Amino acid sequence: MTINEFAQRLHQEQVERYKKDHPSLNAEFEARVSIHVGRKYTRVDIGTSGKYMVDKAGNIYGIKAYGVPHLSKHYGTLETVDQFYWGNYTAEKK
Repeated sequence: MTINEFAQRLHQEQVERYKKDHPSLNAEFEARVSIHVGRKYTRVDIGTSGKYMVDKAGNIYGIKAYGVPHLSKHYGTLETVDQFYWGNYTAEKK
């Protein structure tokens, strides 16, 4: 799976959750996902907040501070994205 496919999955599952939990919000706007490629990590943001960081090997981490990966919050790799539900505040193993 590529980083773009991961971002699409993240957006899709976030929109589903927003529509269920907050039907009055514009879910497409609130759950917009952006990708920022850096030297060591690619940041995946939801809305205006940093959410996940992906290293060059494809490992997915949470964010400790914007631009700083939280290495103890490991959410698998780009190849194991299907094993997690990405719609909640943090990823959950299915």
